[in-house]
Amino acid sequence: MRETAITYRPIGVIRSEHDAAEETPIQPAAEVFPEFASGLRDLEGFSHVYLIYHFPQAGAPKLLVKPFLQDMERGVFATRAPSRANAVGLTIVELVRRDGVDILDGTPLLDIKPYTAKFDRFETARNGWDELDEETARRRGRRGYTSP
Repeated sequence: MRETAITYRPIGVIRSEHDAAEETPIQPAAEVFPEFASGLRDLEGFSHVYLIYHFPQAGAPKLLVKPFLQDMERGVFATRAPSRANAVGLTIVELVRRDGVDILDGTPLLDIKPYTAKFDRFETARNGWDELDEETARRRGRRGYTSP
């Protein structure tokens, strides 16, 4: 397969009050650059959005990783670990407008897409290797963080 260079222009950044990854909650929030602000029009009708971002400090790609909340290695494509062939992150966040500090300081934001239950929601019978109950996953995913 012939490799092709792909270039993206960030539309914003993800901000944070956190210095250590292990203390940063799993779900980030973003700040959009002023020249892209008009593209946010009509998002207020959605409760959640996808944030697609670049992991600038992801490190070398790994095919086997030990994901957060797990005690054993998994194939990287069965995880959300950042050490991927292409250091791209995806998360769904609640759409909340607020002033002040956001999460994952300086991470380049590539795109925002609305979450639409009509197209994006699936009732699942299997959730891969995920063995944690929802409450434990939610608590551990916050990594001890409590919002101000």
